[in-house]
Amino acid sequence: MPTATRPSVEEIWRWLADVPDPEIPVISVTDLRIIRNVAWDGDTLVVTVTPTYSGCPATAMINLDIESMLHRRGIEKVRLERQLAPAWTTEWITSEAREKLRTFGIAPPVDGTAPNDRLHRRIESLSGNSHPTVQCPRCGSTRTEKISQFGSTPCKASYRCSDCLEPFDYFKCI
Repeated sequence: MPTATRPSVEEIWRWLADVPDPEIPVISVTDLRIIRNVAWDGDTLVVTVTPTYSGCPATAMINLDIESMLHRRGIEKVRLERQLAPAWTTEWITSEAREKLRTFGIAPPVDGTAPNDRLHRRIESLSGNSHPTVQCPRCGSTRTEKISQFGSTPCKASYRCSDCLEPFDYFKCI
């Protein structure tokens, strides 16, 4: 693609904002901040992606969706690169995405509770409780309990609200 006619990196970032996460379609790959870099290398567009975790079953679909969208937009040569370090963390999720999750009925990750976060370790050591206080996305109550470490996808846990009695997914901290 000639330099004069190819889209800018800024435009490509806007396009990527329309690529949904296949497991949680209300948030995009840019909402998750798994796109680390977008750059032209000659006539090839290079998109650097950090998976949410190394075993995420959605990674292949995300890459395919990114590549397909770019081809539909006229980008002929695309190279996806995988960047594992630094490892992705739920702390990277945008505040807008957290609100989208809540509106969709998924409790977003509790700030400051990612496993590598010092605050999480300090709270755990002081309280003996390794579970954060998770707010129900439906009624807002914090009287919730974890039902299972595993929810509808590997990145979510199953919770239930003690006030409205509704079950819900919690986007686990990674």
